[in-house]
Amino acid sequence: MTEHQPPDGPSGDPPDGPSGDPGSAYDAVVLAGGAARRLGGVDKPGVRVGGRALLDRVLRACADARTTVVVADPRPTARPVVWAREEPPGGGPLAALAAGLRHTTADQVVVLSADLPFLGHRTVRGLLTPLRHGAADGVLLTDSDGRDQPLVAAYRTGALRRGLAALTGRHGELTGLPLRRLTGSLDLTRISDPVASFDCDTWDDIATARARIREHGHVLDEWISAVKDELGIDLDVDTGVLLDLARDAAHGVARPAAPLTTFLVGYAAARAGGDREAVAEAARKAAALALRWADEETPDATPDTRPDA
Repeated sequence: MTEHQPPDGPSGDPPDGPSGDPGSAYDAVVLAGGAARRLGGVDKPGVRVGGRALLDRVLRACADARTTVVVADPRPTARPVVWAREEPPGGGPLAALAAGLRHTTADQVVVLSADLPFLGHRTVRGLLTPLRHGAADGVLLTDSDGRDQPLVAAYRTGALRRGLAALTGRHGELTGLPLRRLTGSLDLTRISDPVASFDCDTWDDIATARARIREHGHVLDEWISAVKDELGIDLDVDTGVLLDLARDAAHGVARPAAPLTTFLVGYAAARAGGDREAVAEAARKAAALALRWADEETPDATPDTRPDA
């Protein structure tokens, strides 16, 4: 058993997969059909944190999966998924996992619970990378107390299927069996990540997640991510460039110029193709204009009016 720290790097992923390699495709299975007894039986996947349902937050983290299977009764989601259900419903995590795996074909599968408010692309990539470089059967996160979190993990699909088949042969069915019956038989690598492994089992957990998202260091990224989900935009924009532009427009022209200028930049970028480069180029031009505008207010920027100028 090996323990790794999560890798550094940006949260966004290339379209072809976490490594940018079309051959690195993976599937995802999200278990979202639990009873949420510690929340009084509320629909936990639908509880909103930072304006988005917990399930949608998890689905965004694995948005580049080739196939995403959600094991639960169907509901509206921010992105298309395949729906599955264990029989009988409420049969426990092993039965739910087996139901989800029936719809997967990739050699690697990310298995997630639907109550992970801080899970992101970076963590999913961090789970898959060691699996693709020799980890035996799977890679899972551990929480702040060092406990295994098998529902924040990446596995070799074949290892899961073999383990589930062995348990079915031994017990006749998977209903009611604890997840550790499966994971205890696998050779697993551990990654310590107390933030990404934080799950919402109680209302106190949900209150903690909501408070953290509103902290100064997180709120802007969370807001931008929520807006992109709400508008159906999947564009990785350099928010720092836009914030600098808004600052220059507000200080060099007038305060209302900031939101109007960033709107016009977005409109111009959309007409130019709408990709990251188009946004950056439109922002660059507008920022240069804002700085030229501001320069005209300084004494040493007054035009030379001599006859021979």
